[in-house]
Amino acid sequence: MSTGKVVLGTVAGLAIGGILGILFAPEKGSVTRKQIMDKGGDYADDLKSKYNEFADSISEKLQSAKDFAQELVENGKAEFDEAKNEVNHSATKY
Repeated sequence: MSTGKVVLGTVAGLAIGGILGILFAPEKGSVTRKQIMDKGGDYADDLKSKYNEFADSISEKLQSAKDFAQELVENGKAEFDEAKNEVNHSATKY
């Protein structure tokens, strides 16, 4: 799921929940507003959690790509050195 969809869904859920809470609230306005604020805080915490998970996932993928690139460089250097030694060895034969 893309981050944009998560954010859009969260914002839409907050808006719809807030509107429905106000329209159908059996309590006084102050109680309803507190409940909406509490729910908004819960949604914000959930959004922060999803963002942190996304950031951790990206960080892990970047580290994996970095490790892979480092391995490629090391393998390439080893193969280059081996080929260079073979050329030098062949050149000294003649």
